[in-house]
Amino acid sequence: MTKVQTRAVKKRFWSKDDTELTVMALPSFIWYVLFCFIPMFGVILAFKDYRISGNFFKSMWDSAWVGINNFKFIFASPDIWMIIRNTLGYNAVFIVLNIVVPVILAIIISQLRSKRMGKIYQTAMFLPYFLSWVVISSLVWAFLSYERGLFNRMITDVGGEAVQWYMKKEFWPGFLVFMNLWKSLGYSMVIYLAAITGLDVSYYEAAVIDGASRLQQARFITVPLLKTVIILMFILAVGRIFYADFGLFYQVPRDSNTLYNQVYVIDVYVYKMLLNSTTGMASAAAALQAVVGCVTILTANWIVRKVDPESAMM
Repeated sequence: MTKVQTRAVKKRFWSKDDTELTVMALPSFIWYVLFCFIPMFGVILAFKDYRISGNFFKSMWDSAWVGINNFKFIFASPDIWMIIRNTLGYNAVFIVLNIVVPVILAIIISQLRSKRMGKIYQTAMFLPYFLSWVVISSLVWAFLSYERGLFNRMITDVGGEAVQWYMKKEFWPGFLVFMNLWKSLGYSMVIYLAAITGLDVSYYEAAVIDGASRLQQARFITVPLLKTVIILMFILAVGRIFYADFGLFYQVPRDSNTLYNQVYVIDVYVYKMLLNSTTGMASAAAALQAVVGCVTILTANWIVRKVDPESAMM
C-alpha cells in the first residue's frame, strides 16, 4: 500500500471533524462517568445492612449481606402502596399536561407575527426552569403564608377569613400539578417550537392556497408532523414514571405532616430512610426505581415500535 493510500485510509477512519466532536463530547462523557456510571457501583448497598465503620468502601465491605431483605421491608411497609399510588398518579398527570400544554403554546407562539414578542414570551416561560425548588418554595410561601401571604391578604381585604393553606389537603394536588407545569413548561415548549421551526413551509403554503385556516393548519399539518417528537418525549417521560421530583414534593409543601398522604412519594420516602440511617433500604428503593424505569421505557418503546416503527426511539 502506498503512502497516499495509507493516508486516505487514516483520513477515512479519523478526521479533524472527529477530533472536534470528541473534544466537544468529552465534558459530557466525564460527567456521565463521574455521576452516573461510577455511582452505579453503590447498588450493592441495596443488598447489605450498611453500617458505618470507617470510610465508605470499608463500611460497605464490612456491612453484612442481607440479600433481598431490604426489598421485602419496602413492600412490607404499610405506606408503600400509597407512595406508589402518589408517584404514578402525579406522574401520569404530569406526562399528559407536559405534552399537551407545551405543544399548544408552541403552536400559538409559532403563529405570532412579531418575532420579537415571540422571543420575549419564550424567555418569560423558560425562566422558571432555571429556578431551584428552594427559590420556588419561597415564592409559594409568599403567596400561601397564613400571616403575610398574598392570597390571605386579598381574602382579608374583602372581609374573608385567612386560610391555612399548608393545612388544606384538598388544594395541594392542584398546587403541585400547577407548579410542575409552570416550571417545566418553558423547556418542553422550546423543544416543540424548535421542531416546528424546522418543518417544511411548503405544506403551509399549499394549505393556504386550499383555504385552510390557522386552526386547520395546526390540526392537520403541525401536529401530525410533530408526532415523532411527541412520541420521543412521551417515551422519555414514561421512563421516569417511577421517579418523583424531590424538590417539588418536599421543598414546596415545606415537609408539612398534614399533607402526608398528598406529598409522600418514592423520592421523599428514600430521603426519610436516609435520615433514619437506613441506607440499605434507601438504596433498595432507588434500585427499584431504576429497574422499573428501565422496564417501562423499554416497554413503551416496544409498543411504539409495533404500532409505528419510524417513531420508536430505538
